[in-house]
Amino acid sequence: MNATKAVTTVVAAVIAAVSAGTAHAQNPACAPRDQVVEKLATKYGETRRSIGLGSNNAMMEVFASGETGTWTITVTSAAGVTCLVASGQAFETLAEALPKPESDA
Repeated sequence: MNATKAVTTVVAAVIAAVSAGTAHAQNPACAPRDQVVEKLATKYGETRRSIGLGSNNAMMEVFASGETGTWTITVTSAAGVTCLVASGQAFETLAEALPKPESDA
């Protein structure tokens, strides 16, 4: 399984758990959103870099530090419970162009 597919699978599982309201009780990597955001900022210097909505209005966010290169992906339920999904090093911001459509019509 490639890294992108693995992260996608984990994100989907966390979104499902958070949406069901069970993640906070079963996962120590979950807490109220304001606590998670504060910890990412104070301990790692990470700020929000991107955001998206998943199923059941779960919010996916990517936090990163431009200074240290650390990054964290979180998922927050509509109830405000945020779970850490993945984290790592060497964050880079990209703005890649879409591939040109094939013209074999």
